Amino acid sequence: MLFQVGGQGTRPTFFEMAAAQQLPASLRAALTYSIGVLALRRPFLHKVLDYDDEFFALLMMVLETHSLRTTDASFSESLYGLRRRAVKITPSKNAPTMDSGDMLRHSGLEKHQRVLSVAFLVVLPYFKSKLHSIYNKEREAILQASLWGEADTALDDAGYFQVGGEFSHLPREGSDSEPSRVARFRKRIKAIIGVCYPWIHATNEGLSFAYQLLYLLDATGFYTPALHVLGVHVCRATGQELMDTSSRISRIRSRERERLRGPPWLKALQRALLSCMYTTLDYAQTGLIAAVFFFKMMEWWYQSAEERMSAPTVYPPPPPPPPPKVAEDGIPLPPDRTICPLCSQKRVNPSVVAVSGFVFCYACIFKYISQYKRCPVTLMPATIDQIRRLFHDV
Repeated sequence: MLFQVGGQGTRPTFFEMAAAQQLPASLRAALTYSIGVLALRRPFLHKVLDYDDEFFALLMMVLETHSLRTTDASFSESLYGLRRRAVKITPSKNAPTMDSGDMLRHSGLEKHQRVLSVAFLVVLPYFKSKLHSIYNKEREAILQASLWGEADTALDDAGYFQVGGEFSHLPREGSDSEPSRVARFRKRIKAIIGVCYPWIHATNEGLSFAYQLLYLLDATGFYTPALHVLGVHVCRATGQELMDTSSRISRIRSRERERLRGPPWLKALQRALLSCMYTTLDYAQTGLIAAVFFFKMMEWWYQSAEERMSAPTVYPPPPPPPPPKVAEDGIPLPPDRTICPLCSQKRVNPSVVAVSGFVFCYACIFKYISQYKRCPVTLMPATIDQIRRLFHDV
């Protein structure tokens, strides 16, 4: 089976892995939106938005470290009841050609695997975000230079900043060798990032897509290249493992409390701080999921409101104008609607007068309007340009 929709066995489905991988991005969007709303009334929160990469990386490092330490899973994987297991290959002596699945043995994560997992989950995404930001700024600078040119903005040797022919003096601090050297080095690094980042990004995305496709086809047990490098499989947690998680957390916290040293008042202060930290970590999972749900709800709400506001207002069609009245001195209408009022014969090449809406033979109405410049029934002014041929007689 390609998708394992039933959810049986220890191997997670493709959809579980995809949902666990996309959760941090949704969490970041939810936190950014929430802080942005709060910053409208608390301007000091704008500093958090200015350093959103660092703030989110620090938050995820705390959450991922705690989750890997207590559950052997990342923060998002623990929400879906998944666990990371180290893969150990035990070659068979009796049957060297045995299927590879029979030679795999799962065990708990080692310390270096937890540390490397935090690096792959937090550090690498942080650097990727920074590189992406630098690449976008460099691309915008190149685009602006190609549109406006570099001659309008320049710094001459005398220290004057030229903008469109006007000069303003910029003071120089000390010797210009060190700042210019640093500036040239930074510019060179940005240029290298601008050239290399698209290839790095394309390679990373291509490898990720290949691993996900192979995982979907059940050709590999590694969902991402990072898991392959770590030698880690993501497996479903058994019921016993889920029940043992709380007791494992209790044991870890008991050992941390026993390691406290110092006078009684310092121990009491440390216990209080640990209790606050434990409470925050216990409710962080629920709180962050609530933040994601709130963000999605608000996104849907404002998107619906914007669609309603941007949608054009549909008004009912106006009622048709009243039919023109027959003039007292005009030609009377025949009782049969297929008869021409002018020749009193069945209409040939029916044509309508646009100003009144009455239908005549084309030859009859053309001669009449050419001579009298009016509609024969209503006596309203008309010209031959207001005669319209009808290809379906009414």
